[in-house]
Amino acid sequence: QVQLRQSGVGVVQAGGSLRLSCTSSGRTFSRDAAGWFRQAPGKEREFVGTISRPGSIYYEDSVKGRFTISRDNAKKTVYLQMSSLKPEGTAVYYCATRDAVLTDPYYTGVDDYHYWGKGTKVTVAT
Repeated sequence: QVQLRQSGVGVVQAGGSLRLSCTSSGRTFSRDAAGWFRQAPGKEREFVGTISRPGSIYYEDSVKGRFTISRDNAKKTVYLQMSSLKPEGTAVYYCATRDAVLTDPYYTGVDDYHYWGKGTKVTVAT
């Protein structure tokens, strides 16, 4: 069973930056697609962005230009670099992975992913 371990500081001032990390225990991480989601209090989990197996990236519109996803296959880790954070970005952030082939489309749905981290609570203070 693949486990995803998330790390990152959880409190930041509005306008600030924060980087979250997600490290996989799986042996085939380089063949996985990875995604980031967030869930604000009282709301459903929503898509933030995804990085495909070959490294292409797709973002939800509200985070484009402010968030950056990257991966280091040697470390089996995917990163979410967040900048210009807004108070509405306060949420629990989750990473997720799934096996993928090179020609797969971007995976943006909660049900698309097989493995999930436990979440990191991010609070954007005003």
